[in-house]
Amino acid sequence: MASDGTAPRDTVNRDILRLAVPALGALIAEPLFLIVDSALVGHLGVVPLAGLGIASAVLQTIVGLMVFLAYSTTPAVARRFGGGEPGRAVSAGIDGMWLALGLGAILALVGYVTTPWLVGLFGAGPEVAAQAEIYLGISMWGLPAMLVVFAATGLLRGMQDTVTPLWIAGLGFALNAGLNWLLIYGLGWGIAGSAAGTVVAQWSMVAAYVVVIGRLARRHEASVLPQREGVGGTARSGGWMFLRTLSLRAALLATVAVATGLGTAELAGWQVVFIIFSTAAFALDALAIAAQALIGKALGAHDRGTVKRVLRRTLAWGAWFGVIVGAIVGAFSGVIGLLFTGDPELAALIQPALIVLAVAQPLAGVVFVLDGVLIGAGDAKYLAIAGGLNLVVFVPALVIVAVVGAGDAAGLAWLAFSFFGVYLLARLATLGWRVRGDAWMRVGAV
Repeated sequence: MASDGTAPRDTVNRDILRLAVPALGALIAEPLFLIVDSALVGHLGVVPLAGLGIASAVLQTIVGLMVFLAYSTTPAVARRFGGGEPGRAVSAGIDGMWLALGLGAILALVGYVTTPWLVGLFGAGPEVAAQAEIYLGISMWGLPAMLVVFAATGLLRGMQDTVTPLWIAGLGFALNAGLNWLLIYGLGWGIAGSAAGTVVAQWSMVAAYVVVIGRLARRHEASVLPQREGVGGTARSGGWMFLRTLSLRAALLATVAVATGLGTAELAGWQVVFIIFSTAAFALDALAIAAQALIGKALGAHDRGTVKRVLRRTLAWGAWFGVIVGAIVGAFSGVIGLLFTGDPELAALIQPALIVLAVAQPLAGVVFVLDGVLIGAGDAKYLAIAGGLNLVVFVPALVIVAVVGAGDAAGLAWLAFSFFGVYLLARLATLGWRVRGDAWMRVGAV
């Protein structure tokens, strides 16, 4: 410890790396589930692949909105752990898992019953719709598992452990790939085999987490039964985090809607641009996860000095990572479109938008870290309010792009500027204003 009670700079840097590197691996493992499904189903034909695309869009929306279960559990656990109460920390995380199981069961039942209606919203042909309904109907029964995995991951992150989630995610990915191949081709189940294999892999991950967290509970004499106060507290915090996530999803969907209005080629180009953005976000999100865990622990330990040190270091790392990622994207901006489609016209269409994305990466790195810092501090209510304010600034910019309706590379570049420029700057303003003061640094185990 430094003389002022804060952790030395080198120690903070090591802690950030210790948490961020395994977190990055786990983050990368998550989309690999979808990539494997797409690759295996793609060999069945265009119709099953199209059906998978519709089902995946529904599942990703639901799962994306439920990610608050991890983001609410991490600070709750980290504060108690930092406050020297590991038993209460584990109990808080287990309460989050029970909440996730309950929500997942409700969503699975409702989702299964409404599967035909959800698929019908996309207006696909009967053959594609039939494939989508098969995949989505089976996959709904994996939703409770996915949500429990979110909460369990949040628990271990709060306990300063991102290595175990990496191992479980990696093993889950391997099991998913093996089962899908066996069920799709070995047993001839088709797209149903892909869904069933993924569901089995998801519940297997839950089983692994139950074993790991069961040992933690015994070691720290924590209750494994749901506690009304703990479940209620997670639900209240989770409600605000849900609204924060909802605002992010609304911004993404609005951007896609405007891209659709620009034209078919522009929409396809925007999908490529956004895939690159999402991929680059993995490295930056890993830093945000490290910030969540370290900030929560330091606040629980009444150590504001370390909180400020973690804030400064993660912001610096986020900005520099953004510079590196931006340089890579900018350097390859002319060929990225060719790698995805082999179409020179599309590659030229998206290059200006990719350059806007590249320039914005340092800004994105700072914004993601600030978001993680405030999540780690449990400042969920402010994040929800800020999310609404950000949309107030962002939507007029989108409206201008939609009204002007300029197609081609210029229109796509302006769309990119509205999201990677205006929206991220709005987030930087609201989040940066918050961390300038001390109101968010509420110390204590709760």
